[in-house]
Amino acid sequence: MAVPAAELGAADRAPFATGPCPAAAAEEEEEDGDEELLGAGGPRAWTPQEKLLHEARLKAKAKRRLRRTSSRDSARESLSEGTEPGPEPGSPKGRAHDRRSRMGKGRGLPKKGGAGGKGVWGAPGVVYGYQEPDARDPNYDEAAQGDTVYATVVPELEEGELEKNVQPMVLEYFEHGDTSEVMELLRGLNLGSRRHAVPSLAVALALEGKASHRELTSRLLSDLVGRVVTPEDIAWAFDKMLRDLPDLILDTPEAPQMLGQFIARAVADHALPLDFLERYKGRVDCEHARAALDRAAVLLRIKRDVNRLDNVWGVGGGQRPVKHLVKEMNLLLREYLLSGEVSEAEHCLRELEVPHFHHELVYEAVVMVLEGSGEGPVAMMVTLLKVLWETGLVTLDQMNRGFQRVYEELGDISLDVPLAHSLLERLVELCFDRGIITRALRDACPARGRKRFVSEGDGGQVKQ
Repeated sequence: MAVPAAELGAADRAPFATGPCPAAAAEEEEEDGDEELLGAGGPRAWTPQEKLLHEARLKAKAKRRLRRTSSRDSARESLSEGTEPGPEPGSPKGRAHDRRSRMGKGRGLPKKGGAGGKGVWGAPGVVYGYQEPDARDPNYDEAAQGDTVYATVVPELEEGELEKNVQPMVLEYFEHGDTSEVMELLRGLNLGSRRHAVPSLAVALALEGKASHRELTSRLLSDLVGRVVTPEDIAWAFDKMLRDLPDLILDTPEAPQMLGQFIARAVADHALPLDFLERYKGRVDCEHARAALDRAAVLLRIKRDVNRLDNVWGVGGGQRPVKHLVKEMNLLLREYLLSGEVSEAEHCLRELEVPHFHHELVYEAVVMVLEGSGEGPVAMMVTLLKVLWETGLVTLDQMNRGFQRVYEELGDISLDVPLAHSLLERLVELCFDRGIITRALRDACPARGRKRFVSEGDGGQVKQ
């Protein structure tokens, strides 16, 4: 008998609401659906879609029955063996040790192709070759790497640091005059691209110094070429100083002439390229730079047959021969006796730059008084020695040494000057009264005895 569609729908929905087993209800629903296709008018031909749906339902039903049967059989086997049943495959407990991603990502393959994980040293069957040790590796052992070479890295000096380090070297070099020491100190600095600043700084300091300092600077430039700097570096330094001449003249009015002498000496010493002056022909607008270049050209033209302009600065300080210094001091005293200008004599003595040899001036002054005549030279020499003593130009040690040399050679002097003893005693008393010499030096003055022989009739007795 045919059942109304409404009643069939209610009957179909009843098992879902009250049935204890969802799987059984699903099977009953499918069976009812099959009956529905056969009822209400008898069998009829199915459409292709209905036939495919029916076959899919039958396959799904068979799979569900197979899964239920296999799970029941495995549970029975575990109970018969006396072990506890494991978790169902779909339960959360079964995924406790599953290493696959729980986010639904990935292909379920092991990490790093099986080469990762705790206690794993690479993939199976992989043989690693030798690898160079990495110094940044936390396990890097420096002592186990064999011979280790340590290199000191010195950063390149900045402009301010360069002047701070090089200026004391040059000033100290003016005192000892040892170019090798300066080269060793410069090699310890990373001058880099600022090598040209060393010659310019040395020349700038020499312009403000003495003639002996300029001579030492010229020697330093000659020795630095090929060791610390190149001829182009020195050329760059002189080019910079030619541009800075308007500022240098403010402190040193004679800077153009001095710089020209530096250039001529450097060219003669092969510290500068021979075509250095040719580079500036017709290209110089500054009058001070032209004056310096003209001065250098004149000196090189005069000394064209001489390899070195050794005397461009004169021979200064203790580097002069002793005979030359003695001659200079003798000439100084003679000019003073003619002019009477104490300040000029003091200036000439300072220009000699030999404070350790001032005892020669004292000696020559005393001998000149003993060999002279009249009262004028005695008073003038006492005045000169008084001024030199008060200004500190002649120290106590140099003064004592000069007089002691006269004391020691008085016997030889008296052969040419018979009255040398009496003249020396008078000069010593005047110097002591003016506070030039000490009492001990005055008492050390040798006195000639006034012994004489009486006539032969007295029996050759000596009469006091």
